[in-house]
Amino acid sequence: MKKFFWAIAVISIFSFQFSFCEAQLLYRISGNGLTKPSYIVGTYHLAPGSFADSIPGFKDAFASCKQIYGELDMQDALSEESRDKLEKAQLLPEGTTLSSLLTKEQMDRVNALMRETIGADMTNPMLVAQFDKMTPTALSSTLTIFAFIKKSPNFNPMDLLDSHLQLLAQKQGMEIKGLETVDFQVEVLYGSSLEKQVEELMCLVDNFDDVVEMAEFVTAAYFSQDLDLLLDVTNEESEGPCASTPESNDNLIYNRNANWVKAMPDIMRQAPTFFAVGAAHLCGDKGVLRMLEEAGYKVEGMK
Repeated sequence: MKKFFWAIAVISIFSFQFSFCEAQLLYRISGNGLTKPSYIVGTYHLAPGSFADSIPGFKDAFASCKQIYGELDMQDALSEESRDKLEKAQLLPEGTTLSSLLTKEQMDRVNALMRETIGADMTNPMLVAQFDKMTPTALSSTLTIFAFIKKSPNFNPMDLLDSHLQLLAQKQGMEIKGLETVDFQVEVLYGSSLEKQVEELMCLVDNFDDVVEMAEFVTAAYFSQDLDLLLDVTNEESEGPCASTPESNDNLIYNRNANWVKAMPDIMRQAPTFFAVGAAHLCGDKGVLRMLEEAGYKVEGMK
């Protein structure tokens, strides 16, 4: 059970927003001095590993590469040192608990959602031990993922697309690296003030059905690889009651995109590379694909 909760915790360090502009997931990157093409695929961090076989052109593109770069090196993310860092980031400061941080009325609303999602609330001593020291952001991620699991009986947190690609790379003898460190992602995802985290948690609690419904639309659109539909869905989501702020979008998506595009030229010159990052990062004016084109590369969708 502890291993299961740890897998859920690792999943939660990824962002779950999406923004697309094309009708495919996999892209070839060539030109601008590259002797061989590299590739980039948009992932969904809750997709099963087997989904890779459904992506047109995936097998040939993957086989042609010598190294893979994910958002993280998953082996590093699963190490004991990284686990300790993540667990620390997901815990409230010493002497603070979730039940002391929230008002009684807020805690009642959280408990009601926990009963609906998990089947028990924090009147249960076992759940108090598990959740009362969690930051609001960690609890928000956990509740959202449990809702996904409830509607996806075959969901296996130990076999997800991002880690599956790195396992395939290992079998193929490819170098495995990360565009970011665990330290960086922990700071981005858990670095906001407790006041802001409480605000976001309560928005999730009060609009949970809408958030879950939107997540279902996003999931269905991703699995059908209908990215035009997914763009429409996520544009609607951006106008919802719990929409991310421009500052949050910069921290979670756009600033990271810019950092990656600065690093990618040297990486691709070293060897043909397969990049696997959340699909939120691919498209739009500030997306990785547009910025690669602006840097002089030819970017082509694999049909």
